[in-house]
Amino acid sequence: MTKSAVGRIGVDIGGTFTDTALELSGRLYSSKVLTTYAAPEQAILDGIRLVLAAAGVGPEAVGGVIHGTTLVTNALIARRGARTAFVTTEGFRDVIEMRRENRFEQYDLDLVLPAPLIPRADRFTLAERMGAHGEVLKALDEAEVEALAARLKAGGYESIAVGFLHSYANGAHEQRAGEILRAALPGVAVSLSSAVSPRMREFDRFNTVCANAYVQPMVEGYLKRLAGRLAGIGLSCPVFMMHSGGGLISVEDAALFPVRLLESGPAGGAIFAARYGKAHGLDRVLSFDMGGTTAKICLIEDQRPKAADTFEVARTYRFKKGSGMPISIPVIEMVEIGAGGGSIAHVDVMRQIRVGPESAGSEPGPAAYQRGGTRPTVTDANLLLGRLDPDAFAGGSIALSVPNAQEAMREHVAAPLALPEDQAAVGICEVVDENMANAARAHAVENGRDLSGYTMIAFGGGAPIHACRVGEKLGVGTILVPPGAGVGSAIGFLATPFGYETVRSSHLRLEKAKAAALQAVVDEMKREAVAFVARGAGDAAPEFSLRAFMRYVGQGWEIPVDLPDAPFAADCAARLRARFEEEYERLFGRVIAGQSVEIVSWSVRAATPEPEVPRAAPPPATSPAPVAGTRRIFDARARGFVEAQVVERAAMAPGAVAEGPAVIVEAETSTIVTSAFQAVMQTDGTLRLDRRAKAAGTPFGTTSREAV
Repeated sequence: MTKSAVGRIGVDIGGTFTDTALELSGRLYSSKVLTTYAAPEQAILDGIRLVLAAAGVGPEAVGGVIHGTTLVTNALIARRGARTAFVTTEGFRDVIEMRRENRFEQYDLDLVLPAPLIPRADRFTLAERMGAHGEVLKALDEAEVEALAARLKAGGYESIAVGFLHSYANGAHEQRAGEILRAALPGVAVSLSSAVSPRMREFDRFNTVCANAYVQPMVEGYLKRLAGRLAGIGLSCPVFMMHSGGGLISVEDAALFPVRLLESGPAGGAIFAARYGKAHGLDRVLSFDMGGTTAKICLIEDQRPKAADTFEVARTYRFKKGSGMPISIPVIEMVEIGAGGGSIAHVDVMRQIRVGPESAGSEPGPAAYQRGGTRPTVTDANLLLGRLDPDAFAGGSIALSVPNAQEAMREHVAAPLALPEDQAAVGICEVVDENMANAARAHAVENGRDLSGYTMIAFGGGAPIHACRVGEKLGVGTILVPPGAGVGSAIGFLATPFGYETVRSSHLRLEKAKAAALQAVVDEMKREAVAFVARGAGDAAPEFSLRAFMRYVGQGWEIPVDLPDAPFAADCAARLRARFEEEYERLFGRVIAGQSVEIVSWSVRAATPEPEVPRAAPPPATSPAPVAGTRRIFDARARGFVEAQVVERAAMAPGAVAEGPAVIVEAETSTIVTSAFQAVMQTDGTLRLDRRAKAAGTPFGTTSREAV
């Protein structure tokens, strides 16, 4: 960014809202507008105009725009991508359809595997072959590639994915095939698996390159339109993209590797939560991000979001590993479910209330939005339960209709169950809260964690509304709602360093490890990662983090082992084994004596230094928060409606206390403080919600043994 820049803008496009945050001279300005599906860039322009007007500045005051989007995720889930061909090694055409040949739902006799992203008719083969160690077993026939290019041209393909066997060990055949295809098919996007994901395991690698090719034309076109329209309103500053691993990359790199953008918005939210966890000295945090379409749960330990080297998108069975599309890219690990404000509720054949994953989104939106929606959503339920102010939703930009919400609730839920509308609304909220709590439990169990000792950090437009109830179900005793929580992901973008992580398979047994060979692999990966960072950060010196994925010989999966960024010494094999067994024992309780160890892959991350996070000082002596009025809201402990005090968040000084039941209101969201909690304003503007030690009664539906 230029030295004259005084402000930065973060923009997060979600399925329902587009959030914008402007950081200018130490102050934060934000907006929340409905996402425009036909032209997502329009919502970005609308949001930027609002924050610039609020700050009283023009576009020349902005030195950079940082953008995250769900565009790639939505395209893969809805199968709205380019007409794509997949070119692979002869005999491996059906790898992406055969998958791993396992049953992710063991007892479902009608199990249907997810359809491959590229249909069989669009998959082609070439008679080439690389060995597992990168040796050429059968040379690439260039004439065969040229003949295939003619067939692809006649087929009208917009994008081509190339994935050859063992190309992670030697990508020469893929690179040459890519050169021939690009020359013969100008204007057609070509993705190579050796560039997108140079890692072993063909199913994962082939899926990843297919996904990259599938969305590349759409993302490239979108980014070009965005850059042009930003320039049209006077924003000539650089534009950077948030990637799934929690770093910033240039728009040009994002256009080449759009699969890296899959979890870009949620990654910004995890960084936002980690930043406030660090400010409050927390080492065990549950990040809870609920927006208009989905809810995201992430574990943050030792003040860093939990990372992974692969994840699944578009799972067909909720919480079931193996039921989705595996993507082999570095990512901040989280669980995402269809539980947002726009999630649609219905009654199933068993006369049970179900919520999501289908969402009303922003078009037409919940029934209360008065934009054509006729089915009840979580937002409609919250409105009927008094948790939303119909005249102040989204800062007053959207007027909510109580009669519309009542009619939708009556027709689709209340009448089929012979319930009053408000009881149907209670059922919807209890179901969606339990869905989110169940997702958090499943994620914690998969990682061997007990959430009762964690602090929840809630953000997004919906999370502060539901956080206390979800916390009750999980047995969480403390919840933080940071300032700007309603646009937390967009704010998280502004605190994100330029960074890129490269992962590469390089299979090696430790007893054969040579320091020089290991150093050569790591140094080459460092140069690759630095090249990505330099295109955004210029000459800024990055910091490196190194990780090896290791296992005992004979095991089917490996574990990540963090290593110091130091030159490999002559005794590197012994040091690597010691680090591996230390981590292995931490995870599984014991090591396996006398068993050989091997390295499967390496990961190198280069990133500019993270901004300092000042420690939040404890608040002064507490005093009651100023009350702006009262509102009738539903409270789970009372099992009915109660009078709750309404408090303006902006009027709460450090130490101000709001006892539940209360509604703490601000422009982008509201924090519902149930009768089980009290809220105390902290010195950094964060709301701290603590479970009352001796609250009477036990709320119905809680899964904690503690009487709250």
